[in-house]
Amino acid sequence: QVQLVESGGGLVQAGGSLRLSCAASGSILRIYVMGWYRQAPGKQRELVATITGGSTNYVDSVKGRFTISRDNAKNMVYLQMNTLKPEDTAVYYCNADIQEFAKGVVNYWGQGTQVTVSS
Repeated sequence: QVQLVESGGGLVQAGGSLRLSCAASGSILRIYVMGWYRQAPGKQRELVATITGGSTNYVDSVKGRFTISRDNAKNMVYLQMNTLKPEDTAVYYCNADIQEFAKGVVNYWGQGTQVTVSS
């Protein structure tokens, strides 16, 4: 069974930084797209950033502040978040399209990690 486990969330003041990590484990043959989503209270879950191969994609609100990266050897994806704003407060979820041994490609979610930015 494949699992995605996030870490690195917490409470930070506006203007501060946090680095989120997500580790994928299990019977993984290959990982395709990896990404980060977030969901603020009372709002729908939104895409924050994705990375596939050497290509990255960001929602406009985080461009220039957040950087997504991955370590394929360790099956990990990271989100470096700088110049955080109170509106970045949300639960952040890791997401990945993973091909498992003897299976097709399955989309997985992590359990989420809380990021709170105080003003």
